[in-house]
Order: sequence, then structure tokens, then C-alpha cells
Amino acid sequence: MQSDDAQYLKRKVKPGNIDVHPTEKALVVHYEVEASIRGERGDAVHEERKECQKIIRLKSLNASTDVALLARKVVEECKLIHPSKVAEVEHLLFYLQNRKKPGKEKKLMKPRELTPFEGMEIDEEANINKIDEYVELLYENIPEKIRGSTLILHLARNPDNLEELLRNETALGALARVLREDWKQSVELATTIVYVFFCFSSFSQFHGLITHYKIGALCMNIIEHELKRYDLWQDELDKKSKAYILTAVSDHEKAYKKYQSLLVKQEQLLRVALYLLLNLAEDTRTELKMRNKNIVHLLVKTLDRDSEELLVLVVSFLKKLSIFLENKNDMAELDTVEKLARLVPCEHEDLLNVALRLLLNLSFDTGLRSKMVQVGLLPKLTALLGSESHKQIVMCILYHISIDDRSKSMFAYTDCIPQVGLLHSLFTLKHTGNGLKMLMKRALKFKDPLLMKMIRNISQHDGPLKQLFLDYVGDLAAQIGPDEDEEFVIECLGTLANLTIPDLDWELLLREYNLVPYLKDHLKPGSAEDDLILEVVIMIGTVSMDDSCAVMLAKSGIIPALIELLNAQQEDDEFVCQIVYVFYQMVFHQATRDVIIKDTQAPAYLIDLMHDKNTEIRKVCDNTLDIIAEYDEEWGRKIQSEKFRWHNSQWLEMVESRQMDEAEPYLYGDDPDGLEQADLFYSTGKSRISNLSLSLSLSLSLSGTILGQYIFK
Repeated sequence: MQSDDAQYLKRKVKPGNIDVHPTEKALVVHYEVEASIRGERGDAVHEERKECQKIIRLKSLNASTDVALLARKVVEECKLIHPSKVAEVEHLLFYLQNRKKPGKEKKLMKPRELTPFEGMEIDEEANINKIDEYVELLYENIPEKIRGSTLILHLARNPDNLEELLRNETALGALARVLREDWKQSVELATTIVYVFFCFSSFSQFHGLITHYKIGALCMNIIEHELKRYDLWQDELDKKSKAYILTAVSDHEKAYKKYQSLLVKQEQLLRVALYLLLNLAEDTRTELKMRNKNIVHLLVKTLDRDSEELLVLVVSFLKKLSIFLENKNDMAELDTVEKLARLVPCEHEDLLNVALRLLLNLSFDTGLRSKMVQVGLLPKLTALLGSESHKQIVMCILYHISIDDRSKSMFAYTDCIPQVGLLHSLFTLKHTGNGLKMLMKRALKFKDPLLMKMIRNISQHDGPLKQLFLDYVGDLAAQIGPDEDEEFVIECLGTLANLTIPDLDWELLLREYNLVPYLKDHLKPGSAEDDLILEVVIMIGTVSMDDSCAVMLAKSGIIPALIELLNAQQEDDEFVCQIVYVFYQMVFHQATRDVIIKDTQAPAYLIDLMHDKNTEIRKVCDNTLDIIAEYDEEWGRKIQSEKFRWHNSQWLEMVESRQMDEAEPYLYGDDPDGLEQADLFYSTGKSRISNLSLSLSLSLSLSGTILGQYIFK
């Protein structure tokens, strides 16, 4: 075979969406396999794509399973799921954990959760072969339309019938038409037809069908209309309540019962319509269209309702939307936190859980954290710390609130102290080490990254507070190793890096716990997550303040590793700034200064970064180069030359720009008297200075280097 005929197979796998299995306790991971046969030169001879799916069965999942731990395990073992999707997997596992087993009819929802007409009598059993007869009923009066759509609904609730219904365009078109024309005339009719399309929305492959009939936009209109009707009912009921004294008791009771009956039916319609929209929102483009139609406003307005089943759905929808900045800002403007405050706590466990998760998402915003304190959520959240099912989420929210200095004092009025020692660590730590001891003991025992994050925040405070950490540096250093949880190690490294204490013997600590090899190994690009590598760099910067430690690090070959990392992360300002800061610390010491100047190209990199757009990077580079220039004449000349070259180029650029801006309109002789003015060089002092500047600019543009060097000298 000739070399030109040589071929090889190239296979590429692209991960896709993750869904829950409709009937089994399992996750469905969608992915695409792209296979291509390529020639020796790399050109594609034949390409083929295939959509596949992997089913991950979760036999051990039950009501007591730790879904967070299981989610991490699933992501670790399944290479098709990116580590960034741990939170999404956890959410799906939580759904599976709480989903009831489907019955014989494979119902798509819990019967008690969404049943349009409980107890409604149907005089005949729905049959897929009679679908055309049911469609005929849709052309009759409202009661017959309700009957026909209800029979079709009984078919649609069985997933096995959906394909058959999909092929009957007449039935679906008739349902869409009746909904569009008659939904205002009957809540029962609207609920039934929306429920039919909801059954299709539970499967993403049918979303195109719903989009085709514009059911999503129609549901938005229905929800908006029903919320306005609710406001009118409320106003009418208030008026009748005020006139209660003037009316008979029986009339008032009748009005209230009628209101309750209307409310129940309306909430059934709202639930099925919102659930359909939630399913469609799997596509972010569809979700954006919903936002443009004020979905956030409608959902927040619905938070005023009392139906727990409806509120679970509404809060879940808001939680999904809250991950986008624009939606979060809308929620802030609509006082969402105030409305959520009344739901915390509540007896409905699912509602409480999803409300806390929404509050957690919102707590990343400083203003909304402050609002949570203002509306009295802090003591309510503290009271939930004793609940095993909600403790972790509550701890996260409390941690976010504790970041703000203005909110810290509010912890004094809660029960937080005996439960986690949070207040003790924040306020009495300056006078006693018991609070830190309690926190440290608990964090190390349970390897809790969240508690360690609190300890790390405490270690940032200057003054006598840092001295209390001297008793725990060994415990922290012992946690740094390849076998420990990476998230926990990051917080331990960050805490140690904050301990700029003169009394701390860094050299002894590094030797006793053999930390130098770990630090060096984790400077390699790709050796770990960027967060961990950055903490390693910061840690090196801290220990480099010690003379003997700096020498130890230099001898270990860490400086070339830092330069390699600088090359790899040159687009990341935080990495660049921290690495340059390490060089700044090392040039203070004779031994490491000689290594940096004579054995590495670090000064050359610093010269390149001397004019970086980041102010902090420029400042650290300038200070470091000033020290190098003071101790090494050769580098001093290079640094001075580079500084002159930069200033000179800036000067020339400024002069050229000024000449262009201030160019005279008669520069080329259009002014007949322009060159005949006798006082051109012999007028007032201001004119002489101006023309001297022009002459200097001209000279500089011709022989800028010589003149510039003279000025610098």
C-alpha cells in the first residue's frame, strides 16, 4: 500500500445534557460520538456522527442517601460528565430521591401533585382507537369540549400513547385551536388542554411540537391573566368583608366558599401551565424568551399564594432562573427576599428545602444578603441549624452573611454561638482562643471545607488575632497532601498563607511536614485545579519572606517552575501578580537574589511585565526591578534602557498626537502672510515657550534617542 493510501480512524466524544430516567431510578447521560476516517495527511475521508446515551442506574439511592456525596461519586466515575456539573447532578439526584414510583399507567406526575379534576366522572374509558371521536367533541359546546379534551388527556398521561398522538396532527391542532380561542371561557377546559401538552413537555424530543403550536407563549398569557383575576377577586372579597356587618352571615359565607372554589381551580391551571414552562426552560434560548415576557415578575407575584404545591413549583422555577445575573437583578427589584422570608420555616419539607436553595443562590449578592438580615431571616436560619436535612444549606447562607462586616454584629442576637461557635470565633477571638480551638477541632475532625473557609476568613485579620494560630500551624500543615480532599486543602493552604507572623518558624514547618516537594509538584500547569495552584503560589510568597525558607525554595528548583507557570498563565492577572510578588520577596535575600539574577530569566520576564495594563502588576514589577538594578549593574543598565525606551516612545507618541491635533490650517503656504510675521520667534514669553516646545518636538522626532538620553542623564 502506498503512503498516500494510509488511513486511520479518529474518534471524538462530545458530552451532552443529563436527564433523569422517566420510569427508573437512573440518570441518562446524552453524548455524541463523532468518528472520521482520515488520510495520512489528516484530511477527512469519511465522517459519521451518532447520538448516544448512557444510563447510570442508582440502586443504592433512597430517602436517607447523601445526594451531595453520591453526586460527586457519579461525576468521578462517569467520564462523560464534566466536574463542573456536580451541582446539576445533585439537583437531579434530589429529584429522583423524592420522586414517587410510577404506577401501572406510567403517570408522568404524582396524582396528588397535579390532578385537574379530582373525582370527575367519565362515562367511558379512553381508548387510543377512538381518538377521532374525541376530536369531534372539540368542535361542540364547552361541556363537550371539556369531555373530549379530558378523554385525550387520559391517553396522553400514558407515555406509550404519545407517539401515536403525535402522528395525529388533527387532534393536536384542534386542541391548540380550542385552547387559543376558548381558554378564557372555562378554567377546566384550559387546564385539561394545557395538561395534555404538559405530558409532551416532559420529554425533550417533543418540545418542538409545543413550540410549533406556540403553547408556551399562550401559557404565559394565561398565567398573567389569571394573576390579574386573582387580584380582582381579592379586591371584591375585601369589599364584601368590609360590608360584612350590613349583610347576612350566609351571604358572606357563600361569597367566601365561591372564592375558595375558584381559587382551587385557578391554582390547578397555574400549576400545570408553570410546570410546562419549567420543562421548556431546559433550553436556555426558550428561557430567555420567557424572561423577555416577564416570567420572573409573574413568578414572584405568585409567591403571595398559600398553596404549598404551587409554591414548590414557583420557587423551583425561580431557583433555576436565579443563576443568571439579569434574573437575579429582577428578583432584587421585586422584593423576592421579603416574600421568601415568610416561607422560612414552614412545615412543608420540600418547599422549605427549595426556598433555602433559592436564598443560597441570592446570597451571593451583597445587597440581597443585607436584605436577608433586614427582614429577620438570620434568627430563622440559625434555628434551622439543628435540622440534618437543611443544615448544610443554612450553613452556606450564614457563611455568606458573615462575610459582611455590617452583618456580623447581628449574630449576637441569634443562637449561633452554641451551635457552631460562629459568633465566638468572629467577636471574642481577640481575647480567648477557645472559639478558634472549637472551630479548628471540628473542621479537622470532619474535614469540613466550609468551616475551614470560616477559619481562613478569620486568619485574614491583622493584630494579635493571628498569634492564636501559632498553636495550629502543624495541624494545618498536616492536612496538605495528595490524599486529602482538594477543596479542604485549598482552605488549609489559604489559612497558612495568611499567617504573616514573625514568630513562625517556616523553615522548620516545611521540613517537618515535607511540604516543599508538594508545593513544587503543584506548580506544574494542569497538575491540579487552578484554585489549588494559585493557593500554592500565594503560600510560596508568604514563606519566601523568611530568609532560610527562600534559600530552601530556590535550591529546590521552584523559581524555574514559577517561570513556567507564568508562561502558562500569562493571561490571568491574579496568577501573574502573585508570581511576581514571589520574585519580589525573594530578591530581598542575597542567596535567592543571586539565583534569580544569574541563573534564571526572571528579570527579563519582569521587564516585559513592567508596562502591563494591570496597575498592581506594574507596581510590584517596578519595586522588584528597582531592587535588582541596585544590586546588579548589568541588569541595572538593561532596566534603565528599557525604562528610557518606554518613556521615549510615550513622549514621541504624545508629541505626534499633539502635532496632529494642533496642526495649523495654513501649514503648506495657504496663508499668504504666514511666513512674514516678524514676531514669530520674538514675541511674548508664552509664545517663545510654545515655539520652543515645537522646536524641541521636531528635534526629538529627528534624533529622539540622543536627546532623550541627554535629558535622562
